[in-house]
Amino acid sequence: MYPRPLAEDAPIRRFAYASMVVLILSLWLVPLMAVMATSLRSFEEVMAGNYWGWPKSFNFIENYTAVFTQTAMARYFLNSLIVTLPSVVGVLVLSTLTGYVLSRYRFRGANLMFALFVGGNFLPAQIMMIPVRDLMVSIGLYDTYYALIVFHVAFQTGFATLFMRNFIAALPDELFQAARAEGASPWQTLWHVVLPLIRPALAALAILTFTFVWNDFFWAIVLTQSDAVKPVTAGLNNLRGEWVSAWNLVAAATILVAIPPVVMFFLMQRHFIAGLTVGAVKG
Repeated sequence: MYPRPLAEDAPIRRFAYASMVVLILSLWLVPLMAVMATSLRSFEEVMAGNYWGWPKSFNFIENYTAVFTQTAMARYFLNSLIVTLPSVVGVLVLSTLTGYVLSRYRFRGANLMFALFVGGNFLPAQIMMIPVRDLMVSIGLYDTYYALIVFHVAFQTGFATLFMRNFIAALPDELFQAARAEGASPWQTLWHVVLPLIRPALAALAILTFTFVWNDFFWAIVLTQSDAVKPVTAGLNNLRGEWVSAWNLVAAATILVAIPPVVMFFLMQRHFIAGLTVGAVKG
């Protein structure tokens, strides 16, 4: 049974619901607002202990410029892009191919293969730390971009395959039967039938994968050591150690690190809506 629409509820329940929304939203926004306010403060104000009050001076340009001119954050940003973008592309390509095969073809070992993809999602990352690090060292990829790219593609493809397999399996069988009747090959069916219809799933998966890889901190410190390849999360940790008292710069760097996933969401949201619209109007 679906819940009753809020507009039809009793006034007291509507008031309680609105109060809880405001309370939860405030608890979520207060730390963010504090970090944003700190990123605008001067170093002297931070040293004076004004962390929660209104900034006495707004050093927006000075603090955010200093993040790139006085620290190595520009290098860390570039490193994260070099790692994240190929990882997202690799995950989308592999998960689409495996999801297509596992959802539309029956062969010996298909269920076992799918179970392996699903089972990999239940492995805690911590128990794989030493084996993965030793593997990267043995094959010469430790402390390189390739170590992070290979790991993220391998680790994220399990969940992405589950996601894509279920999405493709929900497509009408009549579409595939019509494609076969027209003489389309499996590759042509994938390209001309499946891909246009799974654009919303690809957009959602791209957002999730980008966010997971960009925000990863654990594997960034496990598989990298030098500043030449460290992503922004590990670089931000270094910045916190180097500028332990300059919380205004650390806060500014934190805000900058959080911007790319937000931008990615709004960019892909347009494609997400466009994909839904195409799928709705095509007959």
